[in-house]
Amino acid sequence: MTINALTGIVPDALAPKSRRIFFDELEVIAHIGFHDVEIGVGQRLLISIEIWVDEASFAQDDQVSSAWNYDNVRHDALRLATAQHYNLQETLVRAIYDMIAARAGVTGLRVSTRKPDIYPDCAGVGVELSSF
Repeated sequence: MTINALTGIVPDALAPKSRRIFFDELEVIAHIGFHDVEIGVGQRLLISIEIWVDEASFAQDDQVSSAWNYDNVRHDALRLATAQHYNLQETLVRAIYDMIAARAGVTGLRVSTRKPDIYPDCAGVGVELSSF
C-alpha cells in the first residue's frame, strides 16, 4: 500500500486546517542572565519552537527533498543560543523568532525559552513570542 492510496476519500470537513512542525524543550547550556551569579556561567535553557507552515511547505510525499530540514532549524537555534552572552531571554527568543519567521512558507510561529533551574519551587521561568 502506498501513502497516497487513500487520496480523495477523506471528507472535506476533515481536511487539515494547519500544519505544524515543533521542537519541544531543546536543551542547551547558554550564557544568559544579568545577575552576578549568571555572568560567565553556563546554565540550562530549554527552547521550544512551533512552526506552522503552508500546505506547499509541508511534505505531501515521502521524499526528503519535500520536507523541512529539522537539522537546520535545530542547528540555527542552538547556534544563536550559544553564540554570545544574552542578558535577557527576550533577546534570544526574538533572534530565534526572526530567523525562523524569515523562512518561506511560515504562516504562524511560537518560540519560547525556559530556565528550569532558577527557583526550587517552580518548574521554570521563561518567555514566549508568538504570532497569535
